[in-house]
Amino acid sequence: MLRLTQAPNIAIATLWADLLCEAGMRASVQRQYLGAAAGHLPPDQCLPEIWLAHEEHAERARALLQDLRDLPQRHWRCRCGELVEGGFEQCWQCGALMPRV
Repeated sequence: MLRLTQAPNIAIATLWADLLCEAGMRASVQRQYLGAAAGHLPPDQCLPEIWLAHEEHAERARALLQDLRDLPQRHWRCRCGELVEGGFEQCWQCGALMPRV
């Protein structure tokens, strides 16, 4: 097993591990509940960690997580008038897809 990275919180750690598993790389979250020990242990040792079952997946896993961190941020106005910001390609108000240019 290989420790791939630390995540800022358990929600992000779970999303990252699920993404890696969906891509065919067996991953797990470790130290999920160590945040309760913050104050008794150094904070950087209490963050949840993503572990890979197979070390040969490390390069591909790091690239996948980097792509996830670098999602394009968009800023567009839907035809219904809703302002949509972030990595979203669909309007929250009416469900219309972002216009292609």
